[in-house]
Amino acid sequence: MAITDLKPQIARLPEQPGVYLYFNRAGETIYVGKARRLRDRVRSYLGAHGSHPKTDALLDEVHALEVIVTDSVVEALALENNLIKQRSPRYNVMLRDDKSYPYLKLTTAEACPRLHVARRVERDGHLYAGPFLPASLARRTIKLTHKLFGIRSCREVITGDRPRPCLEYDIHRCIAPCVASICSADAYRHAVDRAAMFLEGRNEELVGELRHEMLEAAGEERYEQAAHLRDAIATIETLRDRKQKMATPRLGDRDAFGLKLGTAGVTVQVFQMRGGRVIDRIDLSGDATSGAASEAEIIEAALQQFYEAQPAPPEIHVAVAPDDVESLESWLSALAGRKVRVVVPQRGDKRALLELATRNAALAYDTRFNEGGIAHYDALDILRGTLGLASVPQRIDCFDISTIQGSDTVASMVVCEQGKMRRGEYRKFRVLARAADGGPDDFAAMEEVVQRRYARVADDDGPWPDLIVIDGGYGQLSAAYTALERLGLAHLVAVGLAKKEELIVTRDRPEPIALPTDSPALLLLQRIRDEAHRFAVTFHRKARAMRDLRSELDGIPGIGPGRRKRLLTQFGSVAGVRRAAREDLEAAVGARAAAAVLQWFDSTRS
Repeated sequence: MAITDLKPQIARLPEQPGVYLYFNRAGETIYVGKARRLRDRVRSYLGAHGSHPKTDALLDEVHALEVIVTDSVVEALALENNLIKQRSPRYNVMLRDDKSYPYLKLTTAEACPRLHVARRVERDGHLYAGPFLPASLARRTIKLTHKLFGIRSCREVITGDRPRPCLEYDIHRCIAPCVASICSADAYRHAVDRAAMFLEGRNEELVGELRHEMLEAAGEERYEQAAHLRDAIATIETLRDRKQKMATPRLGDRDAFGLKLGTAGVTVQVFQMRGGRVIDRIDLSGDATSGAASEAEIIEAALQQFYEAQPAPPEIHVAVAPDDVESLESWLSALAGRKVRVVVPQRGDKRALLELATRNAALAYDTRFNEGGIAHYDALDILRGTLGLASVPQRIDCFDISTIQGSDTVASMVVCEQGKMRRGEYRKFRVLARAADGGPDDFAAMEEVVQRRYARVADDDGPWPDLIVIDGGYGQLSAAYTALERLGLAHLVAVGLAKKEELIVTRDRPEPIALPTDSPALLLLQRIRDEAHRFAVTFHRKARAMRDLRSELDGIPGIGPGRRKRLLTQFGSVAGVRRAAREDLEAAVGARAAAAVLQWFDSTRS
């Protein structure tokens, strides 16, 4: 075994708390662990062969070892969690959330911060607030923050040299830091500090400052500013009791972690109870390759990953206690700013809630890891690896253009979430773009549709796709990225799928990607592309039919829906009506209407 080659290095390890990292021959981090005593913990791997298939595979792949000494086990746990997030080692438990709740991100690390919605918390120096349940609460909060404090939402590079502010300033949603004569850097920073206080829930402190400034403004007869501050104070005080306060849960709040571990993978159901009521259920899952050897390891990984982005309640109920529960409690308490206990309830209501979460975890396991679910996840995971995505593409948007020689050009967008088509999310577009000679222009059409779609998504703060699929090759893909760059969304990942060769084209690779014809990832992309094509063609046929049925007959004076229906029923089509004799027309709709029809077609011929 490869681990035996490290015996001399293991013998020299310190007996101190810290983190150890295993590497393979390619230099990739394949496992990160923590230890109260590094030498004893790493030495235990020398005799661990045969204990679990995952452990056997890890020991066979280990080529190098590194350790990082810390002052305490709690620091080791925090460092372990950070390293797992950064490096995503394949043998660590990596759980995925079935939901993506929005956060509000105040970009305090920028010179001129802005506020927008983010779907994940990152360690980038910015301020995050949330998560917001329901998601609409995030949008309402961000609009309120713009109104109260005037924090910008644009993506401009702010220098203060702009000659005049934009419309956001005129409608009192931004205090215009882009114009130095209107808002200085210090004034904008002061507004940002207040917005941060509001997002962090420091309402008492914020109201105190605002009331002090209101009295000063009133004393100096700046009544308009005083009135604005008065309204802001009233709004904040009204929302104080209703606002979601995940950072300060009541003492009766608790979370219950139900667990189901099987051969296909693992599911964890988190039931969140606030104020004596279950307010939400979160589903975490992991596949078999990243599964831990024991339920205790899974619970520990779930607690670390789940509470990294949100504070823990005073009590967390689990079915199996983690191996080092004291260190885990200390770490969670430090993050939450108060005492947090991890307990295994034995009886009563607490045990009942845990059993309910466990039963739901078993049901989620059966649903997720059935044959179809495994196939969908395998396809998405292969797609993630092939395209080098940061995570499995849970939501995929696909676009297709349908036209006949530039006539009635339309487009479709279909959505696939977790391998399943979401018909309620489909969208269709009438395309206005034309080539210089008036003919068809697929590239311009694709650029127009992508820009229209994601301009709307940006206005609504979602839903954001993990992957965009374009029906076409490099030309259509380039047109899509042109639209995304114009919107400041070039970070979104888009690929093209060419029909003839079924090759995947990307922006970053000069050569297309050719997947095997039986690849689950390729079959999934083909299914999504074909559904987009079907939806676009269906819409195009309807558009042509509407044009044929309405464009001429609806323009004839005296021909309403009833007479139009009689004409089309009797003569079969607009062309049949055009060829009909006067006597036949009079028999169908009367002499006056027949004369109007004949006069209309005579004028169109001339």
